[in-house]
Amino acid sequence: MLKGDPSEKTKKRYQARVDAVNALGARTKALSDDELRAKTEEFRERLRRGESEDDLLVEAFAVVREAADRVLGLRPFDVQLIGGMILHEGQIAEMRTGEGKTLVSALPAYLNALSGKGVHVVTVNDYLARRDAEWIGQIHKFLGMTCGLIQAGMAEEERRVGYGSDVTYVTNSELGFDYLRDNLAQNTGELVQRDFNFCIIDEVDSILIDEARTPLIISGVADKPSERYIQAAKIADAFEKDYHYKVDEKQKSVLLSEEGYEAAEDLLQVTDLYDPRTQWALYIINAIKAKELQKRDVNYIVRGQEIIIVDEFSGRTMQGRRWSDGLHQAVEAKEGVTIQNETVTIASVTYQAFFKSYPKLGGMTGTAETEITEFSNIYELEVAVVPTNRPVSREDSTDVVFRSETGKWNAVRKEISRMHKKGRPVLVGTTSVERSEQIAELLDEDGIPYELLNAKPENVERESEIVAQSGRKGAVTIATNMAGRGTDILLGGNAEFMARLRVRESLMQRVVMPEDGEIAFEKKGNLAKSGGNKWAVKEGLYPCELSAETAKMLGEAVDTACSVWGDRSLEALDAEERLSFACEKGPSEDEAILALRKVFNAIEAEYKVYTSAEKKEVLGLGGLHVVGTERHESRRVDNQLRGRSGRQGDPGSTRYFLSLEDNLFRIFGGDRIQALMSAFRVEDMPIESGMLTNSLDEAQKKVERYFYDIRKQLFDYDAVLNSQREKVYFERRRALTASREQLQEQMLEYAELTIDDIVNANIDTSEPVSEWPLEGLVGKLRQYCYYFGEIDESDIRPIAEKGGVNALRNFLVKKGQDAYMTKCGEVEATEAGLMMEAERFFILSQTDNLWKQHLQAIKFVQQAVGLRGYAQKDPLIEYKLEGFNLYTEMMAQIRRNVIYSVYMFQPQRLEQKEEAELVGAGGDQKPNSRKK
Repeated sequence: MLKGDPSEKTKKRYQARVDAVNALGARTKALSDDELRAKTEEFRERLRRGESEDDLLVEAFAVVREAADRVLGLRPFDVQLIGGMILHEGQIAEMRTGEGKTLVSALPAYLNALSGKGVHVVTVNDYLARRDAEWIGQIHKFLGMTCGLIQAGMAEEERRVGYGSDVTYVTNSELGFDYLRDNLAQNTGELVQRDFNFCIIDEVDSILIDEARTPLIISGVADKPSERYIQAAKIADAFEKDYHYKVDEKQKSVLLSEEGYEAAEDLLQVTDLYDPRTQWALYIINAIKAKELQKRDVNYIVRGQEIIIVDEFSGRTMQGRRWSDGLHQAVEAKEGVTIQNETVTIASVTYQAFFKSYPKLGGMTGTAETEITEFSNIYELEVAVVPTNRPVSREDSTDVVFRSETGKWNAVRKEISRMHKKGRPVLVGTTSVERSEQIAELLDEDGIPYELLNAKPENVERESEIVAQSGRKGAVTIATNMAGRGTDILLGGNAEFMARLRVRESLMQRVVMPEDGEIAFEKKGNLAKSGGNKWAVKEGLYPCELSAETAKMLGEAVDTACSVWGDRSLEALDAEERLSFACEKGPSEDEAILALRKVFNAIEAEYKVYTSAEKKEVLGLGGLHVVGTERHESRRVDNQLRGRSGRQGDPGSTRYFLSLEDNLFRIFGGDRIQALMSAFRVEDMPIESGMLTNSLDEAQKKVERYFYDIRKQLFDYDAVLNSQREKVYFERRRALTASREQLQEQMLEYAELTIDDIVNANIDTSEPVSEWPLEGLVGKLRQYCYYFGEIDESDIRPIAEKGGVNALRNFLVKKGQDAYMTKCGEVEATEAGLMMEAERFFILSQTDNLWKQHLQAIKFVQQAVGLRGYAQKDPLIEYKLEGFNLYTEMMAQIRRNVIYSVYMFQPQRLEQKEEAELVGAGGDQKPNSRKK
């Protein structure tokens, strides 16, 4: 069956609305700034009167387009309007790299923020969130909306303001962790997020697919002796691969052999490695995993006394993230750094479950087509391919395949050198920090200058600076994974970005507050030691020296900024935001901003003379050349690297160099590739064969399917836990925000249900009433609540004989509820409002405690049900059943513990404090803490 071009289909579907937006262009252009801003209030009013967002779409998009033109000097193309419409409909827009995805988000974000419920724009890292808030946020501010930014390390109050804004820029991990923290809050004052409304995800495939395998976890500390990790690491080090243990790289697992078991038991002098009291097997297996599967400078880097995980998809470090189940400690032991305590999960959520909780979700990416099925099966999101603004004229050469690694690296070296001599800019993509440093060494030997962009901290800081220059003549850039790098590679260099860096370099050291360390250095009068100007960029970055006139103008503009804003008085973030605003075109009264803007434009004009000439030259040579050195686990990531070349219709070329020893083909290649390897004996002759290329593609598809199955399984299992999580968090939030009456109602319900539990547990209705053990029932009730002390068997036997179990139940429920009301009266007499505070405390502490235990239990169940497959049972169904039983037991336990704590609650005045303290379940200074 023939399929048409998907982008043409998209174009046809939205063309009428695009034409309507274009038709409003002249009318919108004629409005003054104030009239344009007044449109926002007009739209809000129309929404209040019952019009829908769809009714406003055409006008709102026209307004944003005009505002973007006035503030940023960027006028969204027609294809960007189409992208905005796709996002507004809650779909995924696939747009090629360099087609201006970032600007697209402003259109639907403005439209959906008009309702006042807030819009979250989610990016992959803090740098991009900040850049977008400072840059695109100017459009929203110009139109009278508030714009928030959430960054790692922000205080609670700042977060609350950020989330309270109309449009909030935030990273996926900050957003997820704030959601979990909100569900651990002890009072409403601690909440930072509002109810979710609409979310736009930039680089949606990176967040919803690559990150989906790692759940977000908030954990507390659990004590475990670290000696065992060190012993296990020594044993793993002494063991030999394929003799003591086998490694399955595909499943990322290790298996001890018979010899391995015996050797470990001898060395440790234990009889059973799997003894649940010592659990040595777990330590040994983690130590072997740390040795074989977690490679330094590939999966993690060592900084000081810390092991920092490197994200395999974006090549960035993930500060503060730790592997679970003792694996992180095993790696710490292997590297000989301080071993940190083990942790226990308090709250967790996967990105899959988290993002599905938004009523409307949209996303943008350069490469989603290969994952269409996953987006639709798991997230119920459709993918629409947006046509490019100009036709793509990039040339993708066929892969060059070598038998061995050495042949491949030599060819890569020759290719870089050949292109560099020609003067073409080259971007080399690698899959790990280690590989990128290997290539760097080869280039050092050849004397070719290069820039290195990988997860090492010293390189990350200069990231956008490096990328902005990757398009200059003869530039060589080695990068691990280009996903979500955010800065475009402009041929000839990015004049605007360099001009901004030049202003930043002079301005920041004068207006930003010094940090503690710097102050100490200055007192000693030793500035050289503290590194001089930390905002300075690498020498040779700028294309030319500034003219004397412009240099003088820069000095004066910085002086003006110092006199208006104060000398060294701004926070770094605030200064960045002001600089960002100065480098655009938004209207301003601030004389410092205007002075900086004037000099920025002058510098940009000077740089542009050089970059434009260089661009022509580079275009003539054939544009940016991309060299791939390894196929990634997913074709999508390979396409992202390719997409860096040939943006906006520029010429460009790409070529992948592969070897049959690459991890991907070694692990997933199968027999056919192995046979080919032995057939080719020549090391450095490339193998060109259609059959081989097909086998490689097949291997890559196999990997994609394999990881898709893992994610699908994770999703199926998580769906069980997720429905439980939603109910628990809903109940918890209900208690957190409840009024006195609502809490009272909840307590009466708890009292009734707990009496039901006690009656059902003690009375078998199939037996005659005369044989019911009513004495035992009364004893149980007295244990549960001392107000039942006055009831005797003789009081309830006649009721049971006359009306059966229902009459008995109704009588006891009435008693239980009366007891609760009596208790309320007593406590309120001590201090008004104390009962409500105590009830809320009991519900929250019991929910948190038991949910934490439930997470441990359900994790154990998930591991255990895997073996049921051998008994011809479906593990997922078994997991659902067991999970449900655990859940109902937990909810009943919460109810029973809470109502028991309420009955036993004895407020006491403490001598030193003239106020009532909570004395009840779940704390240190609470003597009456007894669980049923």
